[in-house]
Amino acid sequence: MKIEAAVLRGAGDPYVIEPVELASPGHGQVLVRIAGAGFCHTDLLPRTPGFMAQPPVITGHEGSGTVEEVGPGVTGIAPGAHVVLSFDSCGACRNCLGAHPAYCEHFFRLNLTGSGLDGAGPVTDRHGHPVAARWFGQSSFATHVLATARNVVEVDKDLPLELLGPLGCAVQTGAGSVLLALRAGAGSSIVVFGAGGVGLSAVMAARVAGATTIVAVDLHESRLSLARELGATATVHGGDDDIVERLRGLTRGGAQYALDTTGVPEVINTAIDALRPTGTVGLVGAPSRPLTLHPAALAQGKNVKGILEGDAVPQLFIPQLLELWREGRFPFDRLVRTYPLSAINDAERDAVAGTTVKPVLLPGG
Repeated sequence: MKIEAAVLRGAGDPYVIEPVELASPGHGQVLVRIAGAGFCHTDLLPRTPGFMAQPPVITGHEGSGTVEEVGPGVTGIAPGAHVVLSFDSCGACRNCLGAHPAYCEHFFRLNLTGSGLDGAGPVTDRHGHPVAARWFGQSSFATHVLATARNVVEVDKDLPLELLGPLGCAVQTGAGSVLLALRAGAGSSIVVFGAGGVGLSAVMAARVAGATTIVAVDLHESRLSLARELGATATVHGGDDDIVERLRGLTRGGAQYALDTTGVPEVINTAIDALRPTGTVGLVGAPSRPLTLHPAALAQGKNVKGILEGDAVPQLFIPQLLELWREGRFPFDRLVRTYPLSAINDAERDAVAGTTVKPVLLPGG
């Protein structure tokens, strides 16, 4: 079928809205008409020279929409269903069977190559040339996508469908890191480095968990202000002097938990230094450079934990987050600013600059 998609043709090029041909759903696949798709910093990775997914590619991995058709072998989901699209997983490896699909043995090939396991993509351009369109099992910067039954999460039809896409990655990652991976509990302390979509979702989740000290660190005063509104008990500008001492003072000797969303080695070392003995820092940011720790960094029982997608099972966790939203306890929609899909380059610019926390692209806009 003919659809429109935002195609990245070169690492340094702007996205171009193009007509492309999308195949019919195959075994285990569903055709989804996209209502909205969040722009995530991970969508910048195909611009990196040598990265495993290279242009031409359709990115986007925080889609939401309506199922229009299901392929052979799909059960439990029917045309007309409203869905959120999350990451893909094989469903058969040890970690998938153990309820840790984010650590699927095939995670990187399924989600970050743009072509899936078999390399056969569902999209060709007007000249019949292939365009990578299996980014996180969806490539949702388009009017329609093919997803797999495993990365589809059905949601209630009375929810604002066009706003729900970020639950599939950024929101799930931040909230899941706090509630599932770190298991921060009532009375605990946590410092969140980076107050973007992931970090602010972590702040909201920490409040839900009953953490009594929640400190957000960022370089943007507007984001620190929003963090305070969403549950941070204190904020610190990332450029301040003596930041470790400030954080230790705010957390009464050091935080039990920290979450780094930046991937910046210097920030990660600051997070470790700001922990109390036995504290744990979770790393969700894509690393920008090699990370070097000083010899005593992990003394006193300190821990570093890598986290993907909040270690969540999306079909279980996303509905839980939506229930919290209904109760007014998890207002993730406050992070969102919408753009028409045709303005994707403006959305990317604003996301990189930090002026928009979570852009959401609307194909119908």
